[in-house]
Amino acid sequence: MNRVELDHVSKRYVLGEQRNAREALTAAARRLVRREREQRQELWSLRDVSFSVGDGEALGIVGRNGAGKSTILKILAGITEPTLGVSRTRGRVAALLEVGTGFHPELTGRENIYLNGAILGMSKRDIVRRFDEIVEFSGTAPFLDTPIKRFSTGMELRLAFAVAAHLDPDVLVVDEVLAVGDAEFQRKCLGRMAEAENEGRTVVFVSHDLETLTRICPRAVWLEAGRIRRSGPAREIVRDYLASGLWSPGSARAPVKGGPVTVTDVRVGSADGRPGAALMLHDALRIQVRFELAQEVPGLDLAMYLTTHSGIKVFDESLSDHHRETLPAGAYCAELAVPPGLNIGDYTVGLWIGTTLEEFIHEPAALPFTVRGTGHERPDRLLVLDGSFVVRSVDTVP
Repeated sequence: MNRVELDHVSKRYVLGEQRNAREALTAAARRLVRREREQRQELWSLRDVSFSVGDGEALGIVGRNGAGKSTILKILAGITEPTLGVSRTRGRVAALLEVGTGFHPELTGRENIYLNGAILGMSKRDIVRRFDEIVEFSGTAPFLDTPIKRFSTGMELRLAFAVAAHLDPDVLVVDEVLAVGDAEFQRKCLGRMAEAENEGRTVVFVSHDLETLTRICPRAVWLEAGRIRRSGPAREIVRDYLASGLWSPGSARAPVKGGPVTVTDVRVGSADGRPGAALMLHDALRIQVRFELAQEVPGLDLAMYLTTHSGIKVFDESLSDHHRETLPAGAYCAELAVPPGLNIGDYTVGLWIGTTLEEFIHEPAALPFTVRGTGHERPDRLLVLDGSFVVRSVDTVP
């Protein structure tokens, strides 16, 4: 039986739509004074999307920023309704879409467990029965009687996920929020999601961590501009998505905007600057990102990373590790030197720009490239570091 079904679902948003009576009256008065006609632009976040997920199945959703991934999750969670088509979700749904959704900042962690559990459909008896497990999983026991507003973002996330994961939902819907937690907590979360799948529950998972997504989800859907571009085995979808590239070599380079940041170009080449040269084994690489800032952004950070065609991250560096000055408005080129070490094969440049509080741009499939060689290197190695062996008699070992 299918737990989740989307049948030709489309979602339209009207830009500039007034949310309350005061905003509507103000807009009407402004049009009257200026003698303007009301002009509204429509944005279709989803277009004719159909898929189903059965009992005990985990589905991953991949796509670029603005592809419609979060809109799908909000429809599944009942937060918003489709404009066209039908969404069916059978059974109890637990959704973790934003940190602290359903939490009250003035209430303590203990009180918020009961509040959030009730919002998610748990009875008081269920909450009492699972209370100790929730607290142990979240690791927030020392702060249980502290108001949530004094929790760090990570603590709030741990508590929110613990409540949702122990609701015993029929459907667990999880967005990118797991990226906020530390490595140990992420392992616990991923383990809990795998347990849910093994227990016959349905999981719908959105993440830029493509290696994790392929481990959890046998099947994936690739969204592009609100439509399903492809669906199928997760590893094949991730491979093709990474190879597509936002800035494929030789393609037209369309700027990508997020908040005050606009990325105009991403390039990868040999560190010696040879134009048009093939990237070869043992070459040092240079990655360039050209971007524009519409305004100064305190705490702005930029990260570049490299992944294999299966989504395994092999290199990751952040601007904040090398440069801590605040950049004023203007145009910039960030350049990252990558030392020799990549084995022959296909790779993708990933790009993230944001602050500790806000993500502006995240493109895990920004630019694909290939490292070429003779083919004599061991293909099972991700890196070729040319380590050397020394064999000595044990009598000479100090």
